[in-house]
Amino acid sequence: MLINYARAILLYMVVLAVTRLMGKREISELQPFEFVISLMIANLATIPMSDANVPIVSGIVPIMGLLTMHILITIFNLKSTKFRDFFCGKPKVLIHHGIIDEKALEKERFTISELEEKMREKDIFDLSQIEYAVLETNGDVSILLKTGDQTVSKDDMQIQSEDKGMCYNLILDGKVIEENMKLLNKTDKWLKNKLKMDFDKILVATINEQGDLFYQIKEKYQ
Repeated sequence: MLINYARAILLYMVVLAVTRLMGKREISELQPFEFVISLMIANLATIPMSDANVPIVSGIVPIMGLLTMHILITIFNLKSTKFRDFFCGKPKVLIHHGIIDEKALEKERFTISELEEKMREKDIFDLSQIEYAVLETNGDVSILLKTGDQTVSKDDMQIQSEDKGMCYNLILDGKVIEENMKLLNKTDKWLKNKLKMDFDKILVATINEQGDLFYQIKEKYQ
């Protein structure tokens, strides 16, 4: 029992030291190769920690090997753009000049709902406010608001802007969100009159509490 206790403490100290040497990134900021190395280190530490019959060196040696790999990859990333693109990937523009790039979403297997979730994490609730959205290599989404919606510029000009309130999805990928339609007391007829086209041609349609309707037609119908 005491042996397992001591082995657990030793392995914890080794993994902690290796993690510190890898840098101070948060989990959400890890590059793909860093995430894989972190998972492998955790698995390697678990085996000798739980099984006293496995030499502790059998866990420490491969962990140090992974640390060496991390250091080498990091060095090569600094030296070579192509090497960095291979291991880390490239940022992908999901929204360009306010237009959602359907091909980019499909290629990255990123849904509009996931994009909206990333927006809400940044306190943005309306797609129509976004000028650019970029999917970073660590999975985060960087967002640039349109000039009129940038809070800093409004504060600098001392302009009081009206709160547009919550934004609701009415259509996602051609499908009407009936729950939101009922919540807002809207009918399909009302929505069709506003859009003046079939719903299946709409990539996304949203409305805020001020009644501002935003929608984008699917690329193949433009």
